Amino acid sequence: MFVELMPLLKERTLLITVARVDAKLKVNVIPTTVKEGEDEALTTPLSYSGSAEELDAELGKHLASYVDSHLELGSTLAEAKAEMDAAAKSARQKSKAAPSVPKPDPASKKEETPPPALTATETTPSLFPAQPQAPEPSTQAVGEAGRNATP
Repeated sequence: MFVELMPLLKERTLLITVARVDAKLKVNVIPTTVKEGEDEALTTPLSYSGSAEELDAELGKHLASYVDSHLELGSTLAEAKAEMDAAAKSARQKSKAAPSVPKPDPASKKEETPPPALTATETTPSLFPAQPQAPEPSTQAVGEAGRNATP
C-alpha cells in the first residue's frame, strides 16, 4: 500500500484515515494542498470501503491508479499553465513592439462636416422597378410650335 503512495508523497502530504463502519472498513486518502490557489482537483480524496480481506487484496491496485491519475492531472495542469504564461508573455511583447499611435489632441481637432443626409428614396428600396418616363416637351418647344401655327 505505501509503495503505491510514494510517488504522490514526493509532492505532498497525505492524510490517511481508517474507520470501521458496521462489519466493513472505510479508508480515506486525502491529499493536502501544497500552495495557495492550487486547483482543487489535486486535493480530491479517495475513499474505499470493504472487508479487511478485500482491502488487503484490492486497495494497492486502487491506490496505484489514484496516484497515476493524480500525477497526470498535476502535470497536465502545469503544462496548461506554462502555455498560458508563454502566450501572455508573447502578447505583452507584441504590444510593446507595436508602434504607439499618438492620441489626437481634442483642442486641435478640426471640425468635421457631417455627411449629407440621405433622402427617403435613397434609403428605402422600392419593390417595383423604376418606370422609364417619357420626356416632357419643353416650354420652348411648345412656344415655337405655337408661333408657327396659323390661326
